[in-house]
Amino acid sequence: MISKEKLNRINQLAKKSKEEGLTVKEQAEQKELREEYLQNVRKSFKNQFKSMTVKDPEGRDVTPQKVRDLQSRDKKH
Repeated sequence: MISKEKLNRINQLAKKSKEEGLTVKEQAEQKELREEYLQNVRKSFKNQFKSMTVKDPEGRDVTPQKVRDLQSRDKKH
């Protein structure tokens, strides 16, 4: 999980970018922080998929094959 300080810094840089622009160093920092944030979001989303099951109105499991593959791959590790 990304720290609150890093989230605050992302927001500070975004605000400064809109208001007055960023230096080259700040742009690099912003890019790095955003990438870390996106990796965290993707990991969280993937973990949610691992615990997901889909049932039809009759109660049958109709979980997509891609999700089942992800779940079975996780069980092997």
